[in-house]
Amino acid sequence: MKKLAKETAIYGVSSILGKFLNWLLVPLYTYVLESSAEYGIVTNLYAWTALLLVILTYGMETGFFRFANKNKDDAGRVYSTTLIAVGFTSLIFAVLCVFFSSEIGSAIGYTQHPEYISMLGIVVAMDAFGSIPFAYLRYKNRPIKFAGLKLLMIFSNIFFNLFFLIICPWLALKAPSLIDWFYNPNYGVGYVFVANLLSTTLVTLALIPEVFVVKFTFDKVLLKKMLQYSLPLLVLGVAGIMNQTLDKILFPFLMPGKAGAAELGIYGATSKIAMVMLMFTQAFRYAYEPFIFAQHKDKNSLEAYADAMKFFVIFSLLIFLGMVLYLDIFKYIIQHDYWAGLNVVPIVLFSFIFQGIFFNLSLWYKLTDKTMYGAWFSILGTVIIVIGNIILVPLFSYTGSAWSAFVCYLVIMLVSYYFGQKHMPIKYDLKTIGLYTGITIVLYVISLFIETPYKIVNVGLKTILLISFLTLLVKRDFPLRVIPIVNRIFKSK
Repeated sequence: MKKLAKETAIYGVSSILGKFLNWLLVPLYTYVLESSAEYGIVTNLYAWTALLLVILTYGMETGFFRFANKNKDDAGRVYSTTLIAVGFTSLIFAVLCVFFSSEIGSAIGYTQHPEYISMLGIVVAMDAFGSIPFAYLRYKNRPIKFAGLKLLMIFSNIFFNLFFLIICPWLALKAPSLIDWFYNPNYGVGYVFVANLLSTTLVTLALIPEVFVVKFTFDKVLLKKMLQYSLPLLVLGVAGIMNQTLDKILFPFLMPGKAGAAELGIYGATSKIAMVMLMFTQAFRYAYEPFIFAQHKDKNSLEAYADAMKFFVIFSLLIFLGMVLYLDIFKYIIQHDYWAGLNVVPIVLFSFIFQGIFFNLSLWYKLTDKTMYGAWFSILGTVIIVIGNIILVPLFSYTGSAWSAFVCYLVIMLVSYYFGQKHMPIKYDLKTIGLYTGITIVLYVISLFIETPYKIVNVGLKTILLISFLTLLVKRDFPLRVIPIVNRIFKSK
């Protein structure tokens, strides 16, 4: 558990800190872009890229972990075969996006800017290929290099965004001759995609040394076995990412026109406030996936899985409280025109918690090679998302999208738990999980009634609520003497 916590923390440097820094681009976009409709374009296209990235990796990351851990002496051949397969399909995809950008752009409503499709197609292809060297770094327990390369992508993306959206407009006024050979002041939101292309290219080049660490061999028989294991995970991954992004893909069709794009922009920006929860889940996932395969043969593995679930839920609830109790502060991250959508933040946060628990529960079908169960669960979630959005979005706009996601993840979490207890029973500490969940809800409800004319008083009273949760956590399940660095104080006494 200490090893899992340590690696989660290191991966968190790249995931939580990195996504947090990217998160800080949200105020830049909301303040700099011409309107919420332009941010709606960013929200919609990045929803497409998230879906396509899952398709292009087709479960091969998890497949690599499974087969590399089955026979560690054969890990190089597994890595090489995976690299070649994913690299080939990614190249084909990039070429198709470039050559058919106009047709694709017309189909999804970007007739005037087919180059958006070309740029994002190349970005997705490079990201898909790069996911395998990144998986290899995780397999080799090299979280520091993994974090360093992820942070390189984040910082370079931030730099290029600031350059094109802040520095270049300033130079266009002060010294236009310096930049007029490449900069178009009317290109606006297009530079968001240019920045992404440049940063992804930089990191792909930095990954090249990790590509050539093994001798290149391609094993067709091995690839067939890997695909048999991984393709159900593709269905799982596609359905899973659709559960995250399908509302943003469907939204322009359910609420067409500029007004719909503006509503989507508000939903996208306010949902970003809740991304802190997803950052934590992602950091945990990076460490947990190699952990469950490595621990599988340990006699105490089921107890370790139960402990991991308990602490994941507790710290997720702590993050939830930290976000909702201080929402009056966090709202300044985005421009005030977007504040109308703040009501969805608690809903989205709980959706992310359910999503994280669902990922924790996924270990039973991954370890028993029953990955089709995961696919069916995610398909069920997708059906709920689609029906929910079709019914609720025309009535309640993006609030309907948020509640659809909430119900989706709640249902598939419960269904996965039910079947998991039948196929791989694990004694999760439901009493503790239920206790912390109930207290979190009570504290949140109490916070809704804290509304004095003085903001500092509101913050102070809500801080008392957060401290009460932390006090329970320390006294009951996480004593200070077990916390690294802090425990030295107790040892010295």
